[in-house]
Amino acid sequence: MSAIILNNVIYPYNLEARKLPIHLTGIGGTDWQQPISRPTGYHWHQIILSEDGEGVIGYDNMSFKAAAGDCIFLPANYPHEYRAVSKNWKVKFVTFDGYAVIHILSLLGMTRPTVIKLSDAGVFASLFWQMYRSVTNDRLCGDMICSGLVYQFVLEFYRRTDMGLSRSKIGRSELLTGALRYIEEHYSEDFSLSVLSDMAGVSHQHFCRIFRETMNVRPKEYINRVRIREAKRLLTETDMPIAEVARAVGFSESSYFCAVFKKTENCSALEYRRAAQRSFFNIDR
Repeated sequence: MSAIILNNVIYPYNLEARKLPIHLTGIGGTDWQQPISRPTGYHWHQIILSEDGEGVIGYDNMSFKAAAGDCIFLPANYPHEYRAVSKNWKVKFVTFDGYAVIHILSLLGMTRPTVIKLSDAGVFASLFWQMYRSVTNDRLCGDMICSGLVYQFVLEFYRRTDMGLSRSKIGRSELLTGALRYIEEHYSEDFSLSVLSDMAGVSHQHFCRIFRETMNVRPKEYINRVRIREAKRLLTETDMPIAEVARAVGFSESSYFCAVFKKTENCSALEYRRAAQRSFFNIDR
């Protein structure tokens, strides 16, 4: 099986699946959720389903209770913490990534942590078990099948929120769609923000303000996140020297790339590559 199994979590490792726009990176659960504190966030996006008991999740200096049937979305690299407040807090969770995930989540307005109350969690439980069975039983296509199921999982979460109902957000998403697509297709090139604002048909200042209000991040930082995402893929899947990886994803200076990588991932590019290689060689085949 092309996966790493650690602490009741399955980490699929299929290089072909990783080339898809969205793919499963982890799936698991626990009958007794331990306290988690992540001052710099988690490196993958995650959706947690609270099955039994009660927990509390904190972010942005606020805290929210999560009871049985509640669902929690946590975007990657967003500081947060959570812990049980009942004797046992039983949860299931999926984590995911992919070259189009940032674009998909931004269009859905899913850029910040969100807790939703579910009257019926059956759909989420069903999708969870479909993914779990696919990744554990289907050695040939399981990881690929999970890509579609993860996408459905995300859309089901989105459908149950009011994030897509705001006209102002819809208008802003439409305004930014072309710019976001341009970033995904040209992240390795050297381009100015005026290219993006011209594409949106607004002034540079207005574009930057709308981008930050909608995406909760400045345009340049978003571009760097896309570049670092691609750099992580190259560090994992190739033996390219770090300086070449930096140039391949759009950084003209490797020293700046290393500084941005360290700030974003909380480790150096070399440390990330070594950890990825260790994970690869520990795959249970």
